[in-house]
Amino acid sequence: MSKLFDYVRHPRIEELRASAPVKTSDVRAAHSNNVLTRFNAKVGLKVTLVVGTMWAAYLFTLLALLALPSAIHQGTYYVVVWLSSSFLQLVLLPIIIVGQNIQAATADKRAEDTYRDAEAVLTEAEQIQKHLEAQDQAISDIVSQLEALVRDVKTMRA
Repeated sequence: MSKLFDYVRHPRIEELRASAPVKTSDVRAAHSNNVLTRFNAKVGLKVTLVVGTMWAAYLFTLLALLALPSAIHQGTYYVVVWLSSSFLQLVLLPIIIVGQNIQAATADKRAEDTYRDAEAVLTEAEQIQKHLEAQDQAISDIVSQLEALVRDVKTMRA
């Protein structure tokens, strides 16, 4: 008896095995052919890594606080201007970047977990495929034996 089913692997399976999950740190521009684009991406990433720390937030807080006495001396309007333009902008920028870095790391972890889950599901599916092939073989063997029995019975009757 011929095979009941021919398993054809999906081409994406080999692509999945050949690559790793994409992470935020994998800068798309870094793979560009344009030298300026690669340079800008590297500089932007370095600046983000430096400014996006709590140490930068502490430093910017100290820097902004240096101007506070002058703003207080000049009056309420200047205190509001100092608060909105100096303090909030200087301090919140690195804190927001820190938060975004944490979110990016979380997204990277989630992507990596999803990638590993896909690999696990793929491995399980391959095991199921092997199991089905073994069952197909067993069924084929049983059918062959039944056909032989039917032939033997027919020859005994004849």
